[in-house]
Amino acid sequence: MIDLRTLREDPDRLRASQRARGEDDSVVDTLLDLDERRRSALSGYESLRAEQKTVGKSVSRSSGDERAALLGRAKDLAANVKGAEAESEKLAKELDALLAGVPNIIEEGAPAGGEDDYVVLEEVGDKPSFDFTPRDHLELGEMLGAIDTERGAKVSGARFFFLTGAGARLQLGLLNMAMQQAIEAGFVPMITPVLLKPEAMAGTGFLGSHSSEVYRLEADDLYLVGTSEAPMAAYHGNEILDGGSLPIRYAGWSSCFRREAGSYGKDTRGIIRVHQFDKVEMFSYCRPEDAREEHARLLGWEKEMLAKAELPYRVIDTAAGDLGTSAARKFDCEAWLPTQNRYLELTSTSNCTEFQARRLAVRYRDTDEKPRHVATLNGTLATTRWIVAILENHQQADGSVVVPKALRPYVGLDVLEPVK
Repeated sequence: MIDLRTLREDPDRLRASQRARGEDDSVVDTLLDLDERRRSALSGYESLRAEQKTVGKSVSRSSGDERAALLGRAKDLAANVKGAEAESEKLAKELDALLAGVPNIIEEGAPAGGEDDYVVLEEVGDKPSFDFTPRDHLELGEMLGAIDTERGAKVSGARFFFLTGAGARLQLGLLNMAMQQAIEAGFVPMITPVLLKPEAMAGTGFLGSHSSEVYRLEADDLYLVGTSEAPMAAYHGNEILDGGSLPIRYAGWSSCFRREAGSYGKDTRGIIRVHQFDKVEMFSYCRPEDAREEHARLLGWEKEMLAKAELPYRVIDTAAGDLGTSAARKFDCEAWLPTQNRYLELTSTSNCTEFQARRLAVRYRDTDEKPRHVATLNGTLATTRWIVAILENHQQADGSVVVPKALRPYVGLDVLEPVK
């Protein structure tokens, strides 16, 4: 949720952000009007309430005609106070409802535009050159006895799969390596819940424009997470943290679930775009003034993991219109996919400033300082999708796949061999 003080002091900043995202900037005027009316109604209520208390005290000290007049005034005031309170609460609810649908204000420097308007910040590593026709990840996965989408569809439906044998070992090794790196960097490891209450899911901003992507268990009124970012963001909900402990960093391991609504026909082959996958996610609570530097650190840890996986990749600065509701800025790392001659997103890291913290009431306090909202940031460290890039970039002519050196102790194999 955006800061009302920022809205009042610099409404043009929100207008510019809305335009950069491709959103309607007229919402700014509506918000300002509602805010002014709400504050006016609240002021009127408080004035009437103060007069009501004064008249109430006077009644006890009066008698005769004066007492009768005061009692009449007290009765009128009671009705007026009730009406003013109801109007103030009504306007507050309208303002909160409208604010809940307004995305975070983008960070200065974020590119304007939509999905195709990203800016490439750097390209790292050399794309592989093969003296044979490379196989795609699904053909390799089937040869290795690592990926079974046919039985996944039989058991659960389209976009589900089994990781078997070398595939299961590769994923476990990859996620364990990611978690070990996070621990060495000072993150607290977590295994997070995958079912969340509506207030936790809404607080992180996942029930807005992308709510159609979220699985909901109606009988229990719970949501399946699409990332462990959501439970980690809600972990300190309605708490005041010790400012001296910041930044607080968690690394969450969870299965993730996405309906992939609206992705009909996209990446239907293999395990690129699926309904269930596993992920290790970084999450950080820090002071707002430290958020940009923290964002750069998260990106650095993602790049460190990509180097360990020996993958060629590029870093892009995501355009405003392609940002999630909560993100003020987002950097993606995309690995090269040889068989499709394109880059594939493997990681993203977002600076959500105080947006989520305002919704979830996560604050911090230093010594003798008024509580302030923290900034929250997140970043992917490894997911199931990495298997796609690892298989394709490290394949050999016979269908075997060389395991990246840093990953070998976690997988227990130097080479994945085709199953005979």
